[in-house]
Amino acid sequence: MSVLKSLILACCILLCTQSFAQENLKQNISVHDPVMIKQGDIYYLFSTGFGISKWSSKDLINWKRDKPVFSTAPQWAVDTIPNFRGHIWAPDISYYKGKYYLYYSVSAFGKNTSAIGVATNTTLNEADPNYKWVDHGRLVQSYPNVTNWNAIDPNLIADEKGNAYLTWGSFWDGLKIAKLSEDRLSLTGSDKDFATIASRKKVKSETNPPAIDDNPKDAGGNAIEAPFIYKKGNYYYLFASIDYCCKGERSTYKMIVGRSKNILGPYLDDKGVDMARAGGKMLLQGDEKWHGVGHNAVVDISGEDYLVYHAYDAEDKGIPKLQIKKLAWEQGWPEVK
Repeated sequence: MSVLKSLILACCILLCTQSFAQENLKQNISVHDPVMIKQGDIYYLFSTGFGISKWSSKDLINWKRDKPVFSTAPQWAVDTIPNFRGHIWAPDISYYKGKYYLYYSVSAFGKNTSAIGVATNTTLNEADPNYKWVDHGRLVQSYPNVTNWNAIDPNLIADEKGNAYLTWGSFWDGLKIAKLSEDRLSLTGSDKDFATIASRKKVKSETNPPAIDDNPKDAGGNAIEAPFIYKKGNYYYLFASIDYCCKGERSTYKMIVGRSKNILGPYLDDKGVDMARAGGKMLLQGDEKWHGVGHNAVVDISGEDYLVYHAYDAEDKGIPKLQIKKLAWEQGWPEVK
C-alpha cells in the first residue's frame, strides 16, 4: 500500500471515529433533578434515574451519556424501600479532601418511606483506572406516621471552617437541616435536632395541610422540596421548589429563594418573611414554553454563577429538559438572565 493510500485510509478512519463520537453526543437532554460539578475540563451532571443518571460535557451544550453510578441497586435500599427497583432520586455532588461525595435518595412515591444514602469516588472520569464508586449506605431515614418529614432531595453545604451540613426534605413539615460528621458520612444529633428551615405553613404548630387534586394523600399539601444552599458574599442563599413537579405539561413547579448570614437560618425573603413561615422570594416560574421549572442547583462556572434545573417542555410532550441559565445578583438577590 502506498504512503498516499495509507494517509487517506488513516484520515477516513479518523473522520469516521470523530463522526461516531459526535453522533453519541446529545443536546437538549432529558434530565430530572440535575446537579453539576466540574473536574478538569469536563462538566459532570448527575440526575434522577436508574442507578443515578450521569452525563459529561466539555461545553455544556453537547452531552455524552455515561454509565449509571450503580449498575445494580444498593442492597440496603432494596431492603429499606418496598418494591424498590433501583430508580434513585435527586443526587447531590460535592468535593472534599480528595473525594467526590454523592448523596442520593430512595423512596416510595408520595410516601415518606424514604432514605438518603452516600457514595464516594476519587474521580468522576470513567477512563481513570481509579474510577470506582464506594457506597457507604444509609445516612438518614424517614418513616410513615413516625417522622413528620421526608428524607429525600439531599444537598450539602459547608461553612468557611469546613463544617458540613445536609439539607433535605419534601412536603410534610418542610425542609430540614442537620450537621454532618467530620467525615461527612453520618449525621450528628438526633431527629429532634433536625430544624425546619423552609415550609409553606405560616404557623409552626399548624398541622400539615391536606393534599389537593390528585396528589398523594400521605404527602399532604405542604408543597415545598428540593433545598439547595449556596454561599454568595456574606449570605447563604436557600433555594427551594414549590408546588408540583412530575406532571409533565401540568407541572406547576416554581423556584423561590431566601437568605441568611447564619447557615442554620432563619432564611428571610426580600420582605423579611421567614421561609420557615411560608416566606420565599419568587425566582423563576413556568411560561407557555416551559410548564414547571425547578429542582435547581447553582454552579460557579469560571467566576460566573449559573442556575441548573429541569423544566417540562410544553412543545415536546412535557418531557423534562436540562436548563442552564446565568444568574445575576441585583441588590443582594439572584435574578435569572
